[in-house]
Amino acid sequence: WNSSTSLVLVLILAFLSILKTAGFWNNDRRQNFPPGPRPLPIIGNLLLFDLKRPYRTYLQLSKIYGPVFSVQMGHRKVVVISGYETVKEALVNQAEAFSERPKIPIFEDLTKGNGVVFAHGENWKVMRRFTLTALRDFGMGKKAIEDRIVEEYGHLADSIASQEGNPIDASKIINAAVANIIVSILLGKRFDYKDPRFVRLVNMTNENMRLAGKPLVTMYNIFPYLGFLLRANKALLRNRDEFHDFVRVTFVENLKNLDKNDQRSFIDAFLVKQQEEKSTTNGYFHNGNLLSLVSNLFTAGVETISTTLNWGFLLMLKYPEIQKKVQDEIEQVIGSNPPRIEHRAQMPYTDAVIHEIQRFANILPLDLPHETAADVTLQGYFIPKGTYIIPLLTSVLKDESQWEKPDMFYPEHFLDANGKFVKRDAFMPFSAGRRICAGETLAKMELFLFFTSLLQRFNFLPPPGVSNSDLDLSPAISFNVIPKPYKMCAVARS
Repeated sequence: WNSSTSLVLVLILAFLSILKTAGFWNNDRRQNFPPGPRPLPIIGNLLLFDLKRPYRTYLQLSKIYGPVFSVQMGHRKVVVISGYETVKEALVNQAEAFSERPKIPIFEDLTKGNGVVFAHGENWKVMRRFTLTALRDFGMGKKAIEDRIVEEYGHLADSIASQEGNPIDASKIINAAVANIIVSILLGKRFDYKDPRFVRLVNMTNENMRLAGKPLVTMYNIFPYLGFLLRANKALLRNRDEFHDFVRVTFVENLKNLDKNDQRSFIDAFLVKQQEEKSTTNGYFHNGNLLSLVSNLFTAGVETISTTLNWGFLLMLKYPEIQKKVQDEIEQVIGSNPPRIEHRAQMPYTDAVIHEIQRFANILPLDLPHETAADVTLQGYFIPKGTYIIPLLTSVLKDESQWEKPDMFYPEHFLDANGKFVKRDAFMPFSAGRRICAGETLAKMELFLFFTSLLQRFNFLPPPGVSNSDLDLSPAISFNVIPKPYKMCAVARS
């Protein structure tokens, strides 16, 4: 083809795209589709967005168009739901209709629809049922896993104490301690914090979260044909392959000594199911699901808890008076005895502080996208089956109608006038409904035991020459909301 023919084809395609975009927009208006800004041809509403922190753009648009609105990203129509009442109505009251997961290009590349987090349809239902059962069987919410967390705290505290109060970036050893808990469930073992394979696994997980939050990856999800331009995309795939290679070696070793009457780990439980399913065609317990399940659970089990703890200690540096009140309650209730889950009910202030860290840190401001499994009406708007849904969790955790001081760190959000702990319906850091985090119970145990145990043993202070007001609470760029790197001094308490 000559250049003039190519030009004509480009102009025709552009014209058809304009007609298509205009048709979508006008058709949506006729069907009482949620309102939103008028899109441009081809790119939709892309120019409106802060691609580094898209949740901020969604918050601004919700103030203009209300709690249910739409945007167009490329050719994809997206409905955003915001505020506690709307998110609850969708994810809880109409849970089945909002339970699907759309196909997101980067995560389809990484998982091929396997696992549990980004799985679809019947595969998701089978894998979620298995995951919940296996996590319970291997101690989630039970004394066995509590003992494991207490034991791991000992290794973490020794590692911190070895720094003798000098300024440290504790994020890596906190990540390692948290990672060892989920590893003990998945693999039935723990690693030394300096084991090079373990360090690499944790670093890859952190790197993937950072890469997945890059604006170019967002662009790839909107325009998948740009994938060849994305270095971040290739790095994510390389990390996935390396992680899968490690898991393959592990489950090959497990197969050699597999005993269905003595299952030692999550992987053992999956392999037993796999053997039971051998005679079944089109089964679900294949290696692809195993690799993605372990990857899903490792990532979720490390990132959410370690990020929350890292925010927690930064906030204790920022607000030393709150740190002291937590330590006073620890001394009053348990003294020098090791904290246990049974103590939580006797420690309302500490429990309130941990909940407020989760609310304030807001580590997943955008819930992972949902998709409507059927035609549905939400607050009077018609949303057809197969629509891409973004629940704006930050709008729930900072809903002005639900929280007295939504933009402040204020533990009293979770205390009544008598200082007793109170649950808040708008507390949804783990999402809600059918896609709620499978490891919520484990996360709550880890947060309480690691946080209280460390505050029992150490005072956390800013480095010399750094004041409370110098500490920066603005987040770094990542798929989740992580604190910027900081150092602290952990001084042993007498």
